[in-house]
Amino acid sequence: MNEPLLRIWSQILLLVPDSRLLLKAPGLASAKFCQEVRQRFVDWGIDSDRLELRGREPGYTNHMALYGVMDIALDTFPYHGTTTTAEALWMGVPVITLAGPSHVSRVGVSLLTNTGLPELIASTPEEYVRLAVNLASDLPRLKELHSTLRRRMEQSALMDAPSFTRKVEAAYREMWRNWCTCA
Repeated sequence: MNEPLLRIWSQILLLVPDSRLLLKAPGLASAKFCQEVRQRFVDWGIDSDRLELRGREPGYTNHMALYGVMDIALDTFPYHGTTTTAEALWMGVPVITLAGPSHVSRVGVSLLTNTGLPELIASTPEEYVRLAVNLASDLPRLKELHSTLRRRMEQSALMDAPSFTRKVEAAYREMWRNWCTCA
């Protein structure tokens, strides 16, 4: 969690008045850190009651159950979520991501592109806010995404293990051929 990211999330909260933000991170097990995070949001005009701050969940089932209370997931930046983004999509929660210049800031781009959702990828912080606000106000679109995201993932290249395996095997064969010609 960094200040530019938290500021942008506060802008989204200001523009979607009845929204709440659930933050879950190991550091949020600390009451002192929670108070610091809450104070930042308060300083930016967000009532601290709109924040739910949680540390680690006891057990995988509890962790995954949290996706059931989310409407939209907001990807972190500049370092994107990887497992978290994939989990959110698998659990039917659309993710808004901000594309950056390096691998660590393009993982969300890859996951959303392969799931057929390039419209959830922002190229600027302002677009990130706009995409989140627009999706939050489009209840039919949210409902459709919630009900189709798992199927989209299942049908995507992300879960096509046989095709992926064939490509890896072909790459190994090519590397071996190249090595043999150079040896």
